[in-house]
Amino acid sequence: MSDSVSDCTERRSAVTDAEVEALVRGICFKTGPPRSLGVEVEWLVHELREPRLPVPPERLRAAYAALRTLTLHSALTVEPGGQLELSSAPAGSLMECIGSVSADLDAVRAVLRDADIGLSGYGQDPWNPPRRYLHEPRYDAMELYLDRTGPEGRSMMCSSASVQVCLDAGYEEPGPLGHGRRWWMAHHLGAVLVAAFANSPLAGGRLTGWRSSRQSLWAAMEPGRSSAPPLDGDPRVSWARHVMDAPVMCVRAESGPWAVPDGMSFRDWTRSADPPDRSDLDYHLTTLFPPIRPRGHLELRMIDAQPGDDGWIVPLAVTTALFDDPEAAETAYRTVKPLAERAASLPAPCNPLWATAARDGLTDPELHEAAVVCFAAAARALPRLGATAAVRRAVAEFTDRYVARGRCPADDLLLQFHGEDTRLGGQDTRIHGKDIRT
Repeated sequence: MSDSVSDCTERRSAVTDAEVEALVRGICFKTGPPRSLGVEVEWLVHELREPRLPVPPERLRAAYAALRTLTLHSALTVEPGGQLELSSAPAGSLMECIGSVSADLDAVRAVLRDADIGLSGYGQDPWNPPRRYLHEPRYDAMELYLDRTGPEGRSMMCSSASVQVCLDAGYEEPGPLGHGRRWWMAHHLGAVLVAAFANSPLAGGRLTGWRSSRQSLWAAMEPGRSSAPPLDGDPRVSWARHVMDAPVMCVRAESGPWAVPDGMSFRDWTRSADPPDRSDLDYHLTTLFPPIRPRGHLELRMIDAQPGDDGWIVPLAVTTALFDDPEAAETAYRTVKPLAERAASLPAPCNPLWATAARDGLTDPELHEAAVVCFAAAARALPRLGATAAVRRAVAEFTDRYVARGRCPADDLLLQFHGEDTRLGGQDTRIHGKDIRT
């Protein structure tokens, strides 16, 4: 959501339907050996000594100005609600990616600590309502557009955080690392990742009924913007059509507010009296939020932000192993294939499998069984990918604490909430007798 696109672009020649579809196919699926990977890590920002309190905007501005003086390997951006994101450069190995982002996070935390500001990993802010920090034409238009269909879009913009794993699309040819299989598997393994890493059961100090409230927000948003295309055809063709049929969120302007169309698809726009140009297409692509977004590589967007300073390393390591190690990829494919039957014909994240994953986490028997098999395959693959003992140990500890027991990080918050009773849906807002909203 923090893609860097110029707000004011010089109008170039218009693009036709056929040109758009050809451009999308060439831009979004670039095939070849899976050699590089990346991660985008988002964090909620809060008072260092009072983690439930947001930081006043003036202090955030000063801290972020100081962060921009750092020399980092990663791109540092700010989300609409003030969340902080680090986006790694493409890395040639898992350990290169982990090393560069870890070093950047150490530098970022040091600056923020001096400003009495802390970072937390939750998929959705457990305590505070959505509050916009950035007031720019892009986000003014986005908020206006998303408000038309409900409050979920505003919460997504201002209160959510994730770990997004970026992987090469894969080989042109079929096989465990072929782009068609990787595209298909991402949409079905994605539900297992949602369940295993769910970490957002609270909002406004109350239980939401979901272990991943963040994922429930995506599913409830406008399907044309947040859902996946059909998976029963060529990925390039399906995605190109999806892009063309998706509603246009906004039309940029050099000055003043941006226009927010009502019900105009990008295809409609190409056939209008004032059709879009290439830069408009590039911008339109950044306003689509499916669980797997092809951008030349595959951007897996379904994983909640994780607890702890280094919690993001486990989903990065597990996901990379299951996609980039041929043996682990074959195991994951065979494991999730039966789950695909539960997905029916509805696209992710709106199908029953994804809804179950977001609501129940690994308490669902089939998702639990799949996660156990996939995490074991990832653990066997990590030495082949050059993972250090510390990374392998982190994955093993996560597996023992959560996956083996049919739990996810959200269950830790639920245990705090209800003691040993982790049933969802209660309205008690106390932890050990203290109201958690204060």
